[in-house]
Amino acid sequence: MALTFGPDVSTAETDYGTVLLDERAGTYWELNPTGTLVVRTLMEGGDEADAVTAVTTAFDVDPDQARRDVDALVRELRASGLAA
Repeated sequence: MALTFGPDVSTAETDYGTVLLDERAGTYWELNPTGTLVVRTLMEGGDEADAVTAVTTAFDVDPDQARRDVDALVRELRASGLAA
């Protein structure tokens, strides 16, 4: 399922990943390069399976671990109210 951030979330890519600013709470979230790849894939319309493929293509990681990591990141972003 595609991912979208709420209107109160600002993003900025850095040399080390992506920074998310939750303007409602004034809190920052930092995503490493793997998290950045997952979010970018989902925001471009890909689903979780596409994100897992992107991660296993870009990094030396087991597909099962990649699936768990993608699921955990998406769950966390949605539970925090940052993403829908």
